[in-house]
This record gives sequence, structure tokens and C-alpha cells, in this order.
Amino acid sequence: MADEVPEVPLVLVSNPYLEKKAAAVRQKPILWEGYERASLLTHEQVELIKAIDKKQPQVVQDAIRQKGQTYASLIMYLLQNLSRPDTIQYVCLMTDAILSANEDNARYFHETSKEDPSFPFEPFFKHLDADEEFMSLESSKVLTILACSAPLPTQVNLSSLLNWITKKLTGSVNDVVNLVIQELESILRVSAYRSAVWNTQNCVKELVHRLFLNKSASTPQIQYQIIFCLWLLSFEKDIAATINEKYDIVLLLVDIAKSAVKEKVIRVSIATLKNLVEKAPAQNLAAMLVAKLLPFTENLSTRKWSDTDILEDINYLKERLEEDFQSLTTFEQYASEVETGKLEWSPPHRSELFWKENASKFEEHNYQLLRSLARLLSTSSSPLVLSVAASDIGYYIKYASKSGKNILQDIGAKQRIMELMTHEDQEVRYQSLLAVQKYMHQAW
Repeated sequence: MADEVPEVPLVLVSNPYLEKKAAAVRQKPILWEGYERASLLTHEQVELIKAIDKKQPQVVQDAIRQKGQTYASLIMYLLQNLSRPDTIQYVCLMTDAILSANEDNARYFHETSKEDPSFPFEPFFKHLDADEEFMSLESSKVLTILACSAPLPTQVNLSSLLNWITKKLTGSVNDVVNLVIQELESILRVSAYRSAVWNTQNCVKELVHRLFLNKSASTPQIQYQIIFCLWLLSFEKDIAATINEKYDIVLLLVDIAKSAVKEKVIRVSIATLKNLVEKAPAQNLAAMLVAKLLPFTENLSTRKWSDTDILEDINYLKERLEEDFQSLTTFEQYASEVETGKLEWSPPHRSELFWKENASKFEEHNYQLLRSLARLLSTSSSPLVLSVAASDIGYYIKYASKSGKNILQDIGAKQRIMELMTHEDQEVRYQSLLAVQKYMHQAW
């Protein structure tokens, strides 16, 4: 994929669930003349509404071309002064029709901020938490269009919308989840909003959780859309530096790319991994080596692709990983496994020579690596990780200094190894028993 976000329509929100509800709302007549009789609207305002009410997009656009600012101000007035749910639903739909008729129409709404600094966002924020679902969903779509068209996005506070999106990501209605993922895709195209999304509590966490739930190749469109969001986030250097540490996305992206049927899912996964390497190599290359991305890129580079960009990204990743792999010592490769929590029976774990030569290195940086290994024993639920970690502790104790042994006892590793002797997994029990025997032999 290209290094920059591709030029596309301002907002890509296409949702059959929302469209079906919109069609039902369009069928309901709104008695605008009744508002005029009640002196809630003037005759001129009613005539303006009727000129675009239930009209074809070209008719709507012609009216907006002539009186765009008047219509935007009228919409703000209606949202502020009318309260019937069916009317508010219709006004939201009318706004959508105006904004969707032509991208340039959004500027009229942004101009209303001169009338009231809270315009054009606040009247729609108010309806996000409406009891009536269509009003809420349609408001979110309109807010997404307004956010993406804002002349000064750095001055727009989207916290209400982003918190609402996060809440919907946790919901059980897949159609709504799909809608808010599309909205996030659009919002994240604007670089000024990426930090706001990243800093919204649980937003990225729920997005990654949705991706994990959709690991199966049977859901390629959702996979693509979520990974596209992660790709956009990965353009920001500070996000690229911490996203894998927080959400373990490298292994998830590699797993999805390996099982993906659709080329576009592989393409966006590889493009995201490439961004992570470009923006923050020190924080991500080790995790990629542990996730076995290098042999996977070697495999991918031999395939035929309809999109030549993907081959460029694959080759870039392969070259960077080869460089990094060749420069790593055996101990650094081992340390990468421990720090990423992805332990497996790679050669160092069962090499007496490795432990004899490197045991002292576990005591560097205030025993950081030893503490990480002990933490895996306490936090991992993987029988493989627990088995390898228990074995490592056993090998380490054979060559450890007295202070190293004391640290292991102080941080609870000895106690945890003894607890694992009754673990439900046979291999975990066996490796824990061997480690305890080595403790005893070394007269702990």
C-alpha cells in the first residue's frame, strides 16, 4: 500500500441496516404546517423545508447551491427548537441528504459556528445517546461527515463521538458494530484525530478485540476494515512505538495474514507491519522475529500478486527482518522471546552451553530479564509458555550467582514453580518438577 492515505470520498459509510431504517423514516410524513400554526416555524422556513423534502438529490443540490448557508442555519435552528423524536429523526436524515449530495456542502454547516461556537457539532452530540436508535446512529454518521470536513480539525473535540463509538464496539448488534468501524475508518483518515482515538479509553482495545473475534477467514470485510484502522493509526510514530506492547497486534496480524483468503486483507496487514517497522523499528522488530514473520515474508515474496505495491512492502519487511536477524546474537534472540512473552522450544532453551555462557546476563539491568521470565510464570495461561519458562528457571539456577538465586526467591519464582507441579498440563508439571530437582541439587 502507498505510504500516504489514498484519496477517496470524504466519508465512506455504507450500512444496509442504517439505510433500511432511513427508508422507513422517509416514508413518515412530517406536518411542517402544524409547526407553522403553532408559531414554532415561520412560513418562510416551512417553504425552505418543502423545497427539499423528499426530493431527488439533484433538486436538493440545486437548492443548496442557491441557499446553502440559509439551509445550514435552518437545520441548526430545527435541532435546537423542536423536540418530537420523529421530527428530529427526519432533520438528521435531511442533514445527511444535504451533506451526501456534495462534499462541498459541509462548509455551510461549519460556517454556522459564527452564529454559535457550539455549532455545527453540539446539536448532533445531544442526540447520540437518544433512546431511539435511528436518531442516535444517524447523528453519528452526520457527526463523522462534519468531523472529516472540518476546516480546522485540531480545534474539534470529538470525545463525545469517540466515547459513543467505543461503547457501540462492545455491543452485540453486528450491524451497528460494522457502522461504527466504518466511521472510525473515516475519522482516522484525518491525522489530527488519530491521537484522540488512541487516547480514548478502551477504543483501540475494543477494536483489536473485535479483530481477534474475527480472526477467521470467513469475515474478510470486517478484518480488512479493522486492520485499515490500525494501519491509519500506525502512521503516528508514538502510536507505532507502543501499540504492539499494549495490544499484541504483530502476532495477530501475522496469524490473520497467514490464513487470509482475500488479497486485500494480506495487503493491509503487511502495510501495517511495514509502518510499524518504519516508524518504530526498535519497538517492533523483535516481536516480528518471534512471530516468525521472516519465513512468512519469504513465502509471500514468491507468490503472484495483482497489486505490485504489496510485493514492495513484503520485500521491504523481508530485508529489514533479515538485517535485524543477522545482527542479533543468540542471547538477543532469546531475550526477544522473553520480552514479547512468546516462548517456544527454540534451541537456546535446551542448550547447556547457552546457559553456561549467558546466565550472568540475566542479572544485568537490575535482573530485568529474570523478572520478565518470572512474570510469565505468574501471568501466562499458555501451557507451552509455562513449560518453557519453568525449564528456563531450572537451567538458570544451575549457573546462577547467589544474588540471582535470592532474587528468584524474593520475586516468588520458586514458590510459583512449586505451585506449577500440580498444574493440569502434564508437560508443565514435568518441567516444574525438573526445575525443583535442580533447585534441590543446587542446595537452594
